[in-house]
Parts: sequence; C-alpha cells; structure tokens
Amino acid sequence: MHRHDHQPQGAPYSPARIRATWGGTGSVEDASTAFGFSRAKGYDLVRRDEFPCRVLRIGRSTRVVTASLLRVLDSGEPEYSASHDTHPAPA
Repeated sequence: MHRHDHQPQGAPYSPARIRATWGGTGSVEDASTAFGFSRAKGYDLVRRDEFPCRVLRIGRSTRVVTASLLRVLDSGEPEYSASHDTHPAPA
C-alpha cells in the first residue's frame, strides 16, 4: 500500500478535499488559494470586508468558515461576513 492511498482524492483545494480534511474553519491563506488568489489579496479583502465567504475574527486571529467557503465554491455567489450589511435599514 502506498503512503498516499488513505488521502482524499482531488486537488489540494478542491471542494471534496476541503470537506474531507478541513475542520470548521480554515486559514485565510488556504481559502485564498482555493479561490485562486494570493495570500496578500485574501488579507486585503478581509480588511475591506469583501472576502467572498464568511470570516471569523477571534482576537488577533482570522479564520474562514469552511461551510461558507464550500457554499461559495459550489454556487459561485459571494457570501460575506455578518459585518457586511446586506439588508436595508427599516424606514
């Protein structure tokens, strides 16, 4: 048996691999790679609240919500963090 036989199939950042290997959150670096852009671009989007999927800021750490990442990869539609107001204010 080869050493790699137990690893999930697919590219390192394919939805199947992410589902099989990531926990509830992932790094901004890995999520950026999954979306096809650089680490620097990913952190720039996080700073501007424009990262394509939900992110959690816990202290000085920023984590990407895996379920949100997978939904965006599957649908192609951005799903911004809760801080991104998508509903108009009541009149």
